[in-house]
Amino acid sequence: MTGCLPATILDAMSEEPRNNSVLKLWRKIPEQVRHLLVPCVIILGGSLVARHFFVPSDFGLYGHYRASSVVQNAEREIKFAGSAACSDCHDAEVAKKKSGYHQGVSCEACHGPAAAHTQDPENVKPYVPRARSHCLLCHEYQSSRPTGFPQVVADSHNPVKPCITCHQPHDPKPPQVPKGCDACHAKIQRVIAVSRHANVQCTICHETDKQHSVLPRQHPPKTPQTRELCGGCHAQDAKSDKEIPRVNMNSHGEKHLCWECHYPHMPEAH
Repeated sequence: MTGCLPATILDAMSEEPRNNSVLKLWRKIPEQVRHLLVPCVIILGGSLVARHFFVPSDFGLYGHYRASSVVQNAEREIKFAGSAACSDCHDAEVAKKKSGYHQGVSCEACHGPAAAHTQDPENVKPYVPRARSHCLLCHEYQSSRPTGFPQVVADSHNPVKPCITCHQPHDPKPPQVPKGCDACHAKIQRVIAVSRHANVQCTICHETDKQHSVLPRQHPPKTPQTRELCGGCHAQDAKSDKEIPRVNMNSHGEKHLCWECHYPHMPEAH
């Protein structure tokens, strides 16, 4: 009888047991897992389709980039000359900058692309920034900038006056070295001013090199590492003023460091 049946029906009958086994396997998977598998398969399939249409064919040939981008970048016009080219003619400025605060700043960061100037120095002059707004791109106060980075509030720091009036751009040392910590740490100083540590000198807790006021990033102050520093004033047997709060250093906080609970610049806020 089977010889009388069409080939398509025979194929369907032979595939039926296999389909039933796949269906049984699918039903064994927990329902919540099946609900997750469906969108995952859709997302995966969509990603593969999108990659086929949107990712260039030469992407990843040499690395995680388009191979053709190497040629395209090589064909672009060269606009920057590099700081080394400046030293060929501007020896004095390069020497001053090399030993100054701006030693890590590229010449073209302030003067703009200089490739054309190196090729025709007489007719093509580099940009010379003189406005306050240029310096404020880096030195306007922002709380997100690194601690110790020189910052000013433009509205109150010599308003309207050009920065180059007081600061030599290639080595912008301040006319006077800051005498207090508030010159750079104004935010912390404002907190300390209204706390019980208002009369505590910064150097009592922070061991500070003399060069910190001149090169703050190269000579950062040291921070306390042990409980004993706080105990110098707050231990029961400390030789400090009687009105200072006392604690038993052996039992108070056990082995925790004091600043894990007390903010040193305002210790009453914890």
